[in-house]
Amino acid sequence: MELSVSPSSSLRIPAISPLRSSASSHRRDVRGGGKPTCPCSAGPYFKLSQSSPSLRASGPKSRSRPAPRRYSGKNLIRACARVGAAGSDPISSKVSDFKDACWRFLRPHTIRGTALGSFSLVARALIENSHLIKWSLLLKAFSGLFALICGNGYIVGINQIYDIGIDKVNKPYLPIAAGDLSIQHAWLLVIFFAVTGLSIVASNFGSFITSLYSLGLFLGTIYSVPPFRMKRFPVAAFLIIATVRGFLLNFGVYHATRAALGLQFEWRFQISTFATKLGVRNIAFLGSGLLLLNYVAAIFAAVYMPQAFRRSLMIPAHSILALGLIFQAWVLERANYTKWRPSTPCRPHMVSTSTFMSLLVGKQRERLL
Repeated sequence: MELSVSPSSSLRIPAISPLRSSASSHRRDVRGGGKPTCPCSAGPYFKLSQSSPSLRASGPKSRSRPAPRRYSGKNLIRACARVGAAGSDPISSKVSDFKDACWRFLRPHTIRGTALGSFSLVARALIENSHLIKWSLLLKAFSGLFALICGNGYIVGINQIYDIGIDKVNKPYLPIAAGDLSIQHAWLLVIFFAVTGLSIVASNFGSFITSLYSLGLFLGTIYSVPPFRMKRFPVAAFLIIATVRGFLLNFGVYHATRAALGLQFEWRFQISTFATKLGVRNIAFLGSGLLLLNYVAAIFAAVYMPQAFRRSLMIPAHSILALGLIFQAWVLERANYTKWRPSTPCRPHMVSTSTFMSLLVGKQRERLL
């Protein structure tokens, strides 16, 4: 069979038989219960476009049939993806989705910060005592890192459970807010993290580190859980985050590392500061100058932007503060940058308190005698 296009009768295109056979086999596979095949594998076909084409069939068995369904661009990719998903194993896809949701539930960026801080502190303790390094400590180190990840997972997980409404607006990609992880599964994960972390710490690192670990879990709980929900208050939220991420993590990891090496905890000295490098006088001038610059900038801001600041309050208040700073810097210079002021010699006509009391007691005795 051949197709001829009019009015230009000189163009003759042979019909493509694989299209019909592939489409019919596709329908048979679907009806027979087999796996459907992607429309893009049905074979090549031509798209004829004319301004006013009239097609006529010539050949022994000419009959009209509906044109095949055309896929183009993104629609073709989506169709193939749907067919591939329909033919994949549902159990493996569910397991993969659950693993992805759990990983997002742990907030990976917080894990990276915890791991980096822990590695730095452990490396510092090992470098200071390289002669005490043993391969047997490797398992203990990895168990401690896993306990830290569990504690981190508990804190960020409990926060997501009680922030679903907020996360749907601000962080819709989180698993609970996106609907990829149910609240029941989230609670199971949170309980698992808390119990596992406490068990590892209690069995490997002693009572003191266990108490620090428990304090971190407690602070993470009152940060998010009602009726406390301390994250509502900026100062309290800042103090909790600084305590858990700053003090408890750094102090606890360094203390646990030294304890695993059989050493007592020691505060690190020999820390180089600007005062030890540049001198007290230079640092005093630097700090006072920066603070004085802030006061001067506030005065100029009030002068040049009266619509934003109240001149009657800004100018005199910052002028008084600047003068007070200059006076204190002068006093510190006179005292030679020490806390103790030079003692003032007693004048000849002044009598000390002890001498005055002894004279008074002597006069009272003379009267009684």
